[in-house]
Amino acid sequence: MSNGISNEELVQAIRSATENVFSTMLGLEVSAGEPFIERTAPGPAEGVVSLIGLAGPWVGTGSISCSAAFALKISSHLLMTEYQAVNEEVLDAVAEVTNMIIGNVKTAIEEQLGGLGLSIPTVIYGRNFTTRSVGNNEWVVVPFDCAGERMDVQICLAPNRGESGWRPGVANPQAVSA
Repeated sequence: MSNGISNEELVQAIRSATENVFSTMLGLEVSAGEPFIERTAPGPAEGVVSLIGLAGPWVGTGSISCSAAFALKISSHLLMTEYQAVNEEVLDAVAEVTNMIIGNVKTAIEEQLGGLGLSIPTVIYGRNFTTRSVGNNEWVVVPFDCAGERMDVQICLAPNRGESGWRPGVANPQAVSA
């Protein structure tokens, strides 16, 4: 990230938040893999993706992606009941875990970036779909392993040009009256 927070600081916030949520809320241990920057739109995906928007002086998206099998494991541990198929409760549980992880990341980075708000999670489940974030194609991705299952936690952030009075198509925002 240019100006505000380094990729290394963001990676550390993601690692800490993910390890904390998995340990305290799910009773599962995760190990972080080698983080990387993804600059191209991901190819077709399969499984579960949960997305949360961030807004404030910086804007962007945080997401968690995993296989359907790992979504079942997450849900079973969070809700303390066994799930055999992806259903509404499983998707809600993945959304809640995403909210906890991205919420903890948000709290960790607000000192450098200013106050940030979170949207409610959006969860996508299926096969052969793609996701992208308009306006910023640089994602910081931290892969995690949990008992042989992979989960990626990703965040993309960019300065909010609207915070400085900039508006698309308006040359002089001070001259516009409400």
